[in-house]
Amino acid sequence: MHKKSYDQLRSARWFQPDDLRSFGHRSRAMQMGLSREDWEGKPVIAILNTWSELQPCHMHFKDRVEFVKKGVLQAGGMPVEIPVHSLGEQLLKPTAMLYRNMVAMEVEEVLRANPVDGAVLMGGCDKSTPALVMGAVSMGLPFIYLPAGPMLRGNYAGKVLGSGADAWKYWDERRTGHISKEEWQGVEGGIARSYGHCMTMGTASTMTAIAEGLGLCLPGASSIPAPDVNHQRMSAACGRRIVDMVWQDLTPDQIITQSSVANAVTIAMATGCSTNAIIHLIAMARRSGVPLTLDDLDAIGKTTPVIANIRPSGQDYLMEDFFYAGGLPALMKELGDKLDLDALTVSGQTVGQNIASATNYNSDVIRSLSNPVYREGSLAVLKGNLAPDGAVIKPAAMDAKFMTHRGPAMVANSYSELKSIIDDPQADITADHVLILRNAGPQGGPGMPEWGMIPMPQKLLNEGHRDMVRLSDARMSGTSYGACILHVAPEAFVGGPLALIETGDMISVDIPNRRLDVELTQQQLAERRENWVPPKPHYERGYGWMFLKHIEQADKGCDFDFLRTEFGASVPEPEIN
Repeated sequence: MHKKSYDQLRSARWFQPDDLRSFGHRSRAMQMGLSREDWEGKPVIAILNTWSELQPCHMHFKDRVEFVKKGVLQAGGMPVEIPVHSLGEQLLKPTAMLYRNMVAMEVEEVLRANPVDGAVLMGGCDKSTPALVMGAVSMGLPFIYLPAGPMLRGNYAGKVLGSGADAWKYWDERRTGHISKEEWQGVEGGIARSYGHCMTMGTASTMTAIAEGLGLCLPGASSIPAPDVNHQRMSAACGRRIVDMVWQDLTPDQIITQSSVANAVTIAMATGCSTNAIIHLIAMARRSGVPLTLDDLDAIGKTTPVIANIRPSGQDYLMEDFFYAGGLPALMKELGDKLDLDALTVSGQTVGQNIASATNYNSDVIRSLSNPVYREGSLAVLKGNLAPDGAVIKPAAMDAKFMTHRGPAMVANSYSELKSIIDDPQADITADHVLILRNAGPQGGPGMPEWGMIPMPQKLLNEGHRDMVRLSDARMSGTSYGACILHVAPEAFVGGPLALIETGDMISVDIPNRRLDVELTQQQLAERRENWVPPKPHYERGYGWMFLKHIEQADKGCDFDFLRTEFGASVPEPEIN
C-alpha cells in the first residue's frame, strides 16, 4: 500500500511544476533521450555504483547495475546510475580509511542535490559499506544495500587458500625459506581467482553481514558469492524492492534503531568479525543517533560466542562454504533470542519473519550456541593506563597463551623503523617482547592504515615462533590473525600514553580482565610527557588538512566531528529556483 502520492515525491519537485525552472529540468532530461513516460508518476531511484577498473572486488558491478535497473523498471520506477568514489582496499594509498568519510560526504550530497527518491547502494569492499551507509543515513532517503559478495575459494596445488590469512602465512614460510619463489608465485596467482571481496571473515564479509544485521539488505544477500547467479537475481530484487520502499516511505530511521544496532553487534561477534567492525559500527550507529560505545560492544561480545567456523577465527571454511550452509539467515536462526526478532528490515518484514524458514545445512560451518568455535565473541576491548580510551584485540584468532602476558616493549616510531626490526635476523628481541608500532593512528598514519598486522620478526621466525604480542594505534586487516592489540586510543600522534613508552618498559596484557597497562607510575608518565614534542602534521592543505582538523579518535568511530548527528540541525532540502 502506498503511503505517498506522486506529488509528494522529491523528484516531483524537479519535474512536475509548470514553470521555467522545471521546463529546464524536463528539457535536459529529454536531451538524454528520456521522455515524460520515464519519470511521470514514478519514483526516481539512484543506483550508487562503486565500480572502478582499480577495484577488483567490484569488477562485476558494471554488469550487476543492469540487473538493478531491470528490477527498478519492473517495479515501475526510473533508475539512474550515479558513480561514486570506489574505495579499493589493496591499491588505494596511504589507506582507504583516509577516504571513508569523504565518500560518506559525497553520498549524502549526491542524494540531496539530485532529483532522486530512493537509492540502491552498491558496495562490498571494506570501507565502501560504512561509507555508503553513513552518507545515506545522514541524508535520510529510503535505501537498500546491495553487497558485492565474496569471491570464490582460492586454490593452489590442491590447497584451499583464504584471502589475507594465507598471504601472511605463506609470506612467513617464504621468508624462512620453507617454500620456493615459484611456490610463492603460485599462491599469488591462486589466492584471488574471481571477482568479489575477500572470502574469509575479513572486514568486507564482516561489514556486509553487519549491513544485513542492521536490516539494510534483503535476507541472505550478504552471503551470496559474487559469481553465483543468485547474486544477479538478488540485484534485480533490490531494484524492485527499493521502489516499494519509496512508496511506503520506509526510511533508515525506522530501520536503524537501538535494537537493530544491538542485533548487528551480536551478529558481528558471532561471525568472528574483523577488528575493523568496531570502528565502523560505532560510526554508523552514531550517524543514526544511536550512541554505541566500546563498552557496549565488549558487553555483547562477552555473552556472544563465535559460531561461524570461518577463517581466520575458524579453521577450515570460507564464505563459499558459509553460503552453502545456509548463510547469514541460518546463523541468525542459531542465535535465536539473542536477537531482537521484532526489528524491522528493508524487506518490510521483521528479522523473525525473514529467518523463519532459514535452515542450517552444515552444523560444522555454522555451529550451535552449545558447540561454538570460541566461547566469547570475536573481539575484546582492553583499557588501562596505556589505552585510557580503549584498545581492541581478537582473542579468537590468536595463540591462547597470550591471554595474559607480561613482557618488555620494543618500540618503533614509524613503519620504516619497524621494518628494520622485523627484517634483522640478529635483532635484540625475544618471543616475550611486546613489539610496538606507534604514530600509525587516525592522524599519525595518516588515516589509520592497516599496519597493525605487524609481521613476525625474522629472528623469531627462524627460531620457530609464529605469534607474539604486537601493539599499535593502527588497524589490522580483518583477514589477519595473531596476538595483535590495535586501535590504542588516544593515539601516540596526539600525545596518548603510547607516545611515552620506551623500549624496555614492561607491558602487561590481561585479556580476561580487559586490561592493558605499562608498568610506570603516573609521575613517571607525567615526567615523560613534559619532554614529549608533538610531531609535525602530515598535511598543510587540501582534503588531508581537513581530515586532520576534524577526524575523531578510534573509540569514537573515526568520523568527522562536524558530521555527527548532534553537531547541528539537519540539512534542509535544496531550494529549487
